[in-house]
Amino acid sequence: MHRRSFLKGAGAVTVVVIGGGVWRAYDQGVFSVGEGSAYEPWEDWRNDSNNGPLALVRAAILAASPHNTQPWLFKVTNSSIELYIDTNRNVGALDPYLREEHIGMGCALENLMLAATANGYQAAVTFLPGKLGPIAAEPAPTLLARVDLVSGKQEGSELYDAIPRRHTNRGAYLPQKALPPEFIDSLGHLASDESEVKIFLFTAEADRKKIAEISSAANSEIYSDSEVTRGSDRWIRIHWSNVQKFRDGLTIDAAGLPPIATAVAKMMPLWMLRLASSRGPKNGYSNLMLSAPLIGIITVRDRYDQQNCLLAGRIWQRAHLLATARGVAGRPCNEAVEMIDYEKAHDRAALRAKLLGELLGDPAWQPTFVFYMGYPTLTAHASPRRPVENVVL
Repeated sequence: MHRRSFLKGAGAVTVVVIGGGVWRAYDQGVFSVGEGSAYEPWEDWRNDSNNGPLALVRAAILAASPHNTQPWLFKVTNSSIELYIDTNRNVGALDPYLREEHIGMGCALENLMLAATANGYQAAVTFLPGKLGPIAAEPAPTLLARVDLVSGKQEGSELYDAIPRRHTNRGAYLPQKALPPEFIDSLGHLASDESEVKIFLFTAEADRKKIAEISSAANSEIYSDSEVTRGSDRWIRIHWSNVQKFRDGLTIDAAGLPPIATAVAKMMPLWMLRLASSRGPKNGYSNLMLSAPLIGIITVRDRYDQQNCLLAGRIWQRAHLLATARGVAGRPCNEAVEMIDYEKAHDRAALRAKLLGELLGDPAWQPTFVFYMGYPTLTAHASPRRPVENVVL
């Protein structure tokens, strides 16, 4: 029986008593995965009414971003689109230099550029130079890039067609199912035309174990800081009403849990979810990473250069779209690089930069984004999205 039918058969007015509170399964969206106004941008992103440059923005807002913060803003004319980062939409101490927010902006730019070609535009990007620094006391929108548009040849691509199907898959993968060599080769060449970005791919078990150990230790350490936890919690959307209200952040549906576990988790308060997570299996995160047959590291010449961050984001979005088009799942696992930022912000020895640098074996390249890929055991669900009218200046 289809799980949705099964849950509905259990009764839409089912109640569960948790921690002294009564939670209605229906009100918590147990039966509404991927539904409601928060998910409409995934469905209407290229309707016939989406003509003109706004069609490009509708594609851009479906891009990846850290904690699904969606830090983008756009100023649109008939001949150009300016990309601004809304620096107020940050995760605090987890991303003290907004490096990952800028990578998210690069992801949006990649979607926008793919949509430009598919909609008959020839697009040219001009990047504004800049260096990343600590989060400003009074964050404000900042211009990062301008895309000039002229009429061109209309031409789609498998990456463009994959935009509405690209979702982060946080479930376990199939460790015994290897990725095709031709896919790995294509993945490795995605940045071949970029002088400022390079992808390192690791499939050997010994290398993947080393990366998983570094990442798992970094994950435990960075989230032991209450400031990091507070910045992250700001973007966790437990209540279904908040998912529909804010249309951003991390949701239970996109957490990579099995269907029944998802239903139960959606009826738990945040404190109980944290307690359940803390009692998970030993080495759970490391084992999750190692279920994937490939781990990749996107590197740049300077991880705190504004343009380098945007280029790294474009490459990650391109990689994830390629994977989606080929039936492969992907997920960021960037805690080790987040610890590089954390150590820098706290004037500590650059341990993680040293460990990852030894793994790469090339001091010319600085790691800025770690991910893994493989064949999934579960279907990934969409994350909520703010509508175009909320992100256009």
